[in-house]
Amino acid sequence: MPNLSVTPPGRIQLRRAVTSSFLGSVIEYYDFLLYATASAVVFNKVFFSSLDSLTATVASFGTFATGYLARPLGGVLFGHFGDRLGRKRMLVLTMTLMGVASFLIGLLPTYGQIGALAPVALVLLRILQGVAVGGEWGGAVLMSAEHATSRRGLWASFTNAGAPFGMVLSTAALTGTGAVLGEQAFLSWGWRVPFLISVVLLAIGLFVRLRVEETPVFEAAREEVSRQKAPLLDVLRNHPRTLLLGVGVGLAAFVAQGTLTTYLIAYGVRTGFPRQAVLNGLTLSSALAVLGIVGWSALSDRVGRRPVVLAGALLMAVFAFVLFPMVNSGSTAVLTVALVLGQAVLHPLMYGPLAALYTELFATGSRYTGASLGYQIAGLGAGLAPLLFAQLDASSGGGGTTTISTIIAGCCLLTVVCVLALRETSRQDLTAVAVPVPGSGDVTGAAKPSSI
Repeated sequence: MPNLSVTPPGRIQLRRAVTSSFLGSVIEYYDFLLYATASAVVFNKVFFSSLDSLTATVASFGTFATGYLARPLGGVLFGHFGDRLGRKRMLVLTMTLMGVASFLIGLLPTYGQIGALAPVALVLLRILQGVAVGGEWGGAVLMSAEHATSRRGLWASFTNAGAPFGMVLSTAALTGTGAVLGEQAFLSWGWRVPFLISVVLLAIGLFVRLRVEETPVFEAAREEVSRQKAPLLDVLRNHPRTLLLGVGVGLAAFVAQGTLTTYLIAYGVRTGFPRQAVLNGLTLSSALAVLGIVGWSALSDRVGRRPVVLAGALLMAVFAFVLFPMVNSGSTAVLTVALVLGQAVLHPLMYGPLAALYTELFATGSRYTGASLGYQIAGLGAGLAPLLFAQLDASSGGGGTTTISTIIAGCCLLTVVCVLALRETSRQDLTAVAVPVPGSGDVTGAAKPSSI
């Protein structure tokens, strides 16, 4: 009699891959989003202390944005070698790079100590963070999606779910440190502690990640994809329409993410809320967002990626005009409801299915590069939106929220158009190295609209 209690090796590797992807994403985004929170509440005082409050906030968000500008570079760099050499090797490198960069941020001298060299060093380390997270996401998603034989949307979504959980940890680390030390000690040296902790998280993440095997999909295509010299050229030559549509599909999710998790922190504090009240609302909404991302992504396995993302984009377009009046109400309860509704309910509709969707848009030989590039270019919305909105706010004297809401809604409508231009991808076969569509010059058929 066979031992029916023994878990098949493929199932064990799937569990390890999903766990590794989730933890890796948590650690990467703990580091990356720790900077986001710090840029809203600390860095304007520590690294841009020579500027007035509003200008310092704009400058702080500017350094925050550089990380997003570097993410496509990381996607291309690690995607190239990930498509040729394998997903696992690149993920070990990206995690190490992120951990080291974040640790060094925790050691940086302030503007008061070394002058202009402080913000310059901060920008350089932020760029390294961006390169690392740009390479991390695509590999982590592929590790889960290419190990999965069913329910790909669910398993791949754990990588995306790691982002808000990383936000929970980073926000908790900053607020906990501030509560224990007090305002003066926190601004003097306490803000460094959460960054220095990243080296411990790095050790944990590497331990888990090194136990995961290379994906069976890549192993099956290894010989053929190793002959492909430049995955980036393959994406740009043969998949340009799919790439552009993929960017448009993800743009609204990232603009909403940057608004809810970064810009709204500074805006809420400036309109009179205690910093701790805003961060508490952000922590709660981020924790609930993990459930929203996984739940809506599981639904996309049943009804398709397109209906879920479409619903999120349309609802977010409407919510954009409700968000700031809720914050301006002056009620902490209403502020918290706004954050929970936006970040934990509506944003996951758009964001959760993206992990599987981007994976399904490209063939094995260029999947790491294509998925990373599309996702990270769209991700520029999260980095640039807070900077743009802060500038609009400054130029209007604090009365530019209607314009901000209109921009968010416009991005949502662009996402709607791009989703409708893509065919449904949830039934896509990932084992194909290339699946040309006659006459389209593209693969996966993603540029052809069709019903589910």
